[in-house]
Amino acid sequence: MQDEEKKDIMEHLDELRKRLLTTMYFFLAALIVGFFLSQPLIYQMQNAPWTANIQMHAFQVADPIKIYIMVIIIIAFVIILPVILYQLWAFISPGLYSNEQKLTLSYIPIVMILMLIGMAFSYFIVVPYIVQFTFDLSAEMGIETTIGINQYFGFLFRTVLPFGAIFQMPIMVLFLTQLGMITPMFLKKNRKYAYFILFIIAAVIAPPDFMTHILLTIPMILLYEVSIVISKYGYKRYLKAEQKALEESLDED
Repeated sequence: MQDEEKKDIMEHLDELRKRLLTTMYFFLAALIVGFFLSQPLIYQMQNAPWTANIQMHAFQVADPIKIYIMVIIIIAFVIILPVILYQLWAFISPGLYSNEQKLTLSYIPIVMILMLIGMAFSYFIVVPYIVQFTFDLSAEMGIETTIGINQYFGFLFRTVLPFGAIFQMPIMVLFLTQLGMITPMFLKKNRKYAYFILFIIAAVIAPPDFMTHILLTIPMILLYEVSIVISKYGYKRYLKAEQKALEESLDED
């Protein structure tokens, strides 16, 4: 018995190693693609409409290199995200039922789409507003703002990337509901606590401005409400699956 368990563990570890190596190979290939895409992308971000009156400076010799490396890595990660999700699915799928395998596999393109929508929303709507507010406040206070290129891109990454993750809320709620871990009743009951947490997240991302918090919090709240609706659909499927499993168990007895 112990030998069989050891054999199973070794097979799982070997499978995990193969999945990690496959992901690594794709990541290295994506880094090459990111190398060629990074320069035009950096130019676009550096010359966005809201940066028209901003002169950026490098305060350290290595700042431009840091930015290039960071942008290349982010591009590579976005490119191979479907690969990462597929490898994860392929690793855990043998332990799932056939309907669960199809269901979880269908999540991969949805996750990718939601991430891109979240990042686009942040970049084209949230970032311009925050930049405009910050510079208007500086002008009212008589402060001449000097922007470091490293600080500017750090601000972009800290603002855009979290929204890519936040927009995964509906699909994560659906996934957890179909696993029976949460219910739409639970989401409704704890709505006020969820709103408070979302408001705190907005406060962490944005500067201390009420309107900016509202701009960030509203889409999060809308996503939460959409998640409740989606959770109802997922909960119905979960109950049907449980009822079917119970009936099959009774038939076997």
